[in-house]
Amino acid sequence: MRIRIVERTGSTNSDLIADPDALEDEWLVALEQQAGKGRQGRRWVSAAGNFYGSTLVVIRPGDPPPQTLSLAAGLALAEAVDAAVPAQALMLKWPNDLMLAGKKVGGILLERSGDRVVVGIGVNLAASPRLPDRDAADLGGATSPQAFAPLIAGSFAKLLALWRSSESSGLVRSWLERAHLPGTRLAVHVGKDATLSGRFAGLEMDGALRLMLDDGTIEVVRAGDIFLG
Repeated sequence: MRIRIVERTGSTNSDLIADPDALEDEWLVALEQQAGKGRQGRRWVSAAGNFYGSTLVVIRPGDPPPQTLSLAAGLALAEAVDAAVPAQALMLKWPNDLMLAGKKVGGILLERSGDRVVVGIGVNLAASPRLPDRDAADLGGATSPQAFAPLIAGSFAKLLALWRSSESSGLVRSWLERAHLPGTRLAVHVGKDATLSGRFAGLEMDGALRLMLDDGTIEVVRAGDIFLG
């Protein structure tokens, strides 16, 4: 395992995707990101003291569906935060957010180029941004990016091995144990002006969301933003 910490970069995800010599099990961690991004091209606010890191996964024949890497990354992130700052009220929210007491404290971004998937992870270790559409939380500076880096790298290496060695059902079950409860009311934004409302009904084996609509039918959602309540 190799962790490379740099003072600043545009985006750790973009740097790894563009690096043909990057290897699996390497991490690039930046103390400052100048062009960080979230899902669907959103800007990721990069405050000093927070964690911005990315690692590469090379998809092999026989690997599970690549999109289920977000489940492994989410579990690794929750485990690493548990180790860094124990006894926090953490919860995973589909598809790729870590929540602290109902507020977003971390996020995951997967980007793919051929058989290479870059897993980017951001955590509000020291400060949380003001966001127009959701509440954010932080860990109050209880740990530093340099101290957090080996924790997330070790947790992800363990979860990546589990992802490769077991059926998707095992990973899904582990993720559900740390997620919002079945029956939780959700609003899912699936398009610019399209929203589905229903209750959380678990996950498909490929990581897609199962949403029970008000008429009792199950809608399978493979992409979108969700809001609790």
